[in-house]
Amino acid sequence: MFDLKDIRERPDHYDSGWQRRGLEPQAQNIIAMDEKRRAIMTEVQELQSKRNERSKEIGAIKAKGGDAAEIMAEVAGYKTRIGELEETDRTAQKELSDFLATLPNIPDNVVPNGKDETENVEVRRAGEPCRMNAPKDHVDIGAALGGMDFETAAKMSGSRFVLLKNGIARMERALAQLMLDTHTLEHGYTEMSPPLLVRDVALYGVGQLPKFEEDMFRTTTGHYLIPTSEVSLTTSVMDSILDAADLPLRMTALTPCFRSEAGAAGKDTRGMIRQHQFYKVEMVSITSEDKSDDELERMTGCAENILKKLGLPFRTMALCTGDMGFAARRTFDIEVWLPSQNTYREISSCSNCGDFQARRMMARYKNAGEKQTKYVHTLNGSGLAVGRTLVAVLENYQQADGSVIIPEALRPYMGGLEKLEPVEREAKVAHG
Repeated sequence: MFDLKDIRERPDHYDSGWQRRGLEPQAQNIIAMDEKRRAIMTEVQELQSKRNERSKEIGAIKAKGGDAAEIMAEVAGYKTRIGELEETDRTAQKELSDFLATLPNIPDNVVPNGKDETENVEVRRAGEPCRMNAPKDHVDIGAALGGMDFETAAKMSGSRFVLLKNGIARMERALAQLMLDTHTLEHGYTEMSPPLLVRDVALYGVGQLPKFEEDMFRTTTGHYLIPTSEVSLTTSVMDSILDAADLPLRMTALTPCFRSEAGAAGKDTRGMIRQHQFYKVEMVSITSEDKSDDELERMTGCAENILKKLGLPFRTMALCTGDMGFAARRTFDIEVWLPSQNTYREISSCSNCGDFQARRMMARYKNAGEKQTKYVHTLNGSGLAVGRTLVAVLENYQQADGSVIIPEALRPYMGGLEKLEPVEREAKVAHG
């Protein structure tokens, strides 16, 4: 949501920001809608003043034994008109609020201009991409290891689901544990276990509603399955006034995430890249307005550190205005190398939302000794998407004999196991 006073004072700032995102100027329309509301309330206040004055006259006339019927009828008319105007104001307020809720955040001045992902800007990269002769993709690797079953999952649930088994299921769990331990023990995040079902007010607060409703699963009770634990973690401070001394708040959680992928028809239909259900370790920071830019750099570094521990080649991209998410004012995407696709693919997205979400969910902070509150700044980032990390490990550590080397950082979480073997080899070893 936006500060209407600021829009009135700096309409060009908002219009230029929305234009950078490919939208038409909106400020004058917003100002006109707001002025309509303000005019209604001015009239209400004037009528209330007249009603109060005439009501005093009624008392004086009656005290003298006079007839106040005419004035009483006039006052009754004011009351009726005030009620009509207040209803009109509620309608106008809802129209303005609903319209503002559809508008994306204003991009930071440092965000590069661009129409889509082709105009994102590389910030840095780490590791050398693996160059292999005819690398297999994770689907074929997983099948050979006997641990990735899409057909059985489809019988149960349809497309875009997978059943993981044996060593691959264990590796998924190990990756999540490595991420959580790193973020809590080394990066200073507090581990949380949040609700997976949330009400619409939580999704509105982070900007998922109303724009992205078709991308989510809604239950018959009116709850929604979370598309990411960003929703639960961020709205944990909804309707709160925090002590500035307690900031920043840093939270992390491992949860399943649920997405309908309504807008992804035909995209990544093979494998685990784009699923209806997947695990993700999320990072969320709640901080003061003067610290959020530094916090974004820190959060991005925390996500990158997981990939460095796993020895996976990656690059970090500054998203352009045309590729940035709805609630973000600045975003870094981290892309991991996938040998089978001979390219980098997104594995984490770290965003600074400024006060955009905080205004929608009324999350504020206050300095000691001060009465005035300020809106917090909220940040979120994947640390990491567990399924995509699993894909990257399988592909980057595949061997010519069909086995997969387990990264050293992951071995303590897999009982010291160093390698996943194809099922045929395991069978031969078992039978001597």
